[in-house]
Amino acid sequence: MDMERPMRQGEEHDPDRRLVQAVARGESDALVELMRRNGGWVRGVIFAACGSAELADDVQQQVWLSAWRRAGSLSDPARWRGWMYALAYHAGIDAARRASRRRKLLRGLRGHGPRREAVAHGGERRLVLREAHQRALEAIRELPETYRAPFVLRHLADWNYRQIAQAMDLPVETVETRLVRARRMLRAKLAAGASHERPVG
Repeated sequence: MDMERPMRQGEEHDPDRRLVQAVARGESDALVELMRRNGGWVRGVIFAACGSAELADDVQQQVWLSAWRRAGSLSDPARWRGWMYALAYHAGIDAARRASRRRKLLRGLRGHGPRREAVAHGGERRLVLREAHQRALEAIRELPETYRAPFVLRHLADWNYRQIAQAMDLPVETVETRLVRARRMLRAKLAAGASHERPVG
């Protein structure tokens, strides 16, 4: 047991804390195991931030490389989840901004060429579902940070309330309240979007 400081309540239930400490010591096997155990939620956070599965796959590698390089600067390994969340979320946001700049540049270079209006057979339903999913992601990104962060952790990263509270340094009751408000705001945004798209008459 690490005798440098007393163990906080709940730390003994986090089997990954020692892996993080091993990563900070430069043990590559520990990084591989940490990635295996936590790759799913890290990718989920990136995906929520950038809105692209393809980007999330690329950015995930960058995030883990950053974690490998910066783990030694983590002063409190017990708070590694919040630290990792911040790395993933901000990397996703940065990737989305870069992608947006690239799309604008490409549109400018292509000019106003002919557009393809036809939808391939069987592709219309996929297009509708993809657009609905994109609207949901955009609505999540439009949530204030106070509410967006716990929502992403709970519903996209599948963290429980206690883990979110520890990562964000909040009481569990505050996390619950923010999640209730986030869901309410998200439902209102999606409902408003649906009403605007509904044909008149």
